[in-house]
Amino acid sequence: MSERFVLTEAQREQFVTEGYIVLRQAFSREDSIVWVRSECARAGYDLDAPDSWKSPYVRIPTERKELVARYAPSAWEAACALMGGEDNVVPNTAISLFAVNLTEGAEKPFEPASPSSPGWHKDGWHFRHFLDSHEQGLLGISLMTDVLPGGGATFVAAGSVAPVARYLASHPEGVLPDDFPFNQLVSEGCKFIEATGEAGDFYLLHPYLLHAVSQNVLRRPRAICNVLFEQREPLQLSRPDGDYSPVEAAILHGLGVDHYDFAPTQERFRTPDYGPINPAYR
Repeated sequence: MSERFVLTEAQREQFVTEGYIVLRQAFSREDSIVWVRSECARAGYDLDAPDSWKSPYVRIPTERKELVARYAPSAWEAACALMGGEDNVVPNTAISLFAVNLTEGAEKPFEPASPSSPGWHKDGWHFRHFLDSHEQGLLGISLMTDVLPGGGATFVAAGSVAPVARYLASHPEGVLPDDFPFNQLVSEGCKFIEATGEAGDFYLLHPYLLHAVSQNVLRRPRAICNVLFEQREPLQLSRPDGDYSPVEAAILHGLGVDHYDFAPTQERFRTPDYGPINPAYR
């Protein structure tokens, strides 16, 4: 890969220890805001007319789709660098679904992020999770509108890669998406932040990083896209040359080791359509 973007040592360190980095102005703020307004209007949500808001939180599949590599090239290059190079990344990752928080929880006073905040989770509803799973290589959060404090920003539990890694290491048989004890995991030494910023900013989160929807007490429309970056092959946590990607290095850092021999004891499983695993599946 011929990368124009190179991770700084500070970015690599933050990703390995806290589980995320953020790129400011990774794509056009002006285009993004126009795009959000157009898609919301098509779905029947006039962002200037709260009376048209049929739901406090809505996911809107977009008619227009944009490849991250074209629309936000620095974010694509950074994601590839975090995952060990473009050859490791499934191509054609796209921005194609807007999560629009209009008034979620606005009827109550704002509660800052904490272990008791509702809805903590890690993404990946479509596969059985193992320590070396590749199906969710990174989670990208592209801010499609400005996102202000108290305005529906994603809550992020920085440092939560470690407890999730330890939990997965203790379950080589794998863990289904709904079977994680997220409330327990998020209480283990995490630092809580709101993923705020301007339209055009792009957060890149380790796939183990716990996060949650927050209240939008400002009642100002907030739109993001949760972007799935997928790796081609399972992670390698015991490389003879020690040349680990930052995603792999963050897991080893969380486990407190310089390598880890891992083998799943149950077959891998992913839904063919990337839809959620049926709760009845075991």
